[in-house]
Amino acid sequence: MTDLEFLDRAEAALQAIELACDRINEATDADVDNQRVGGMVTLVFANRSQIVVNLQKPLHEIWVAARSGGYHYKWDGQAWVDTKGQGELFAQLTRCATEQAGQALVFSS
Repeated sequence: MTDLEFLDRAEAALQAIELACDRINEATDADVDNQRVGGMVTLVFANRSQIVVNLQKPLHEIWVAARSGGYHYKWDGQAWVDTKGQGELFAQLTRCATEQAGQALVFSS
């Protein structure tokens, strides 16, 4: 994957995360605040816990830091998949956000 391809795919993923937060806030009382600075999106929950999603451009990876741990995702041609076998980006983000918010939340691409 070229640098440009990575940036296009990674930017689409970050935008999907931001849109998911908007949908969640409209449909639930979860109140997930999302703050974007460059290639990083920080999700802040009502209990002040955070999930940070950021781009690691030199490695062509998306990194996620959550209460449950840190995760690294690479594009496999179809989806962003964890480099250590922990699953797909949006599925893991759904699990982490649900845990941190204390209610069922759904993130999707």
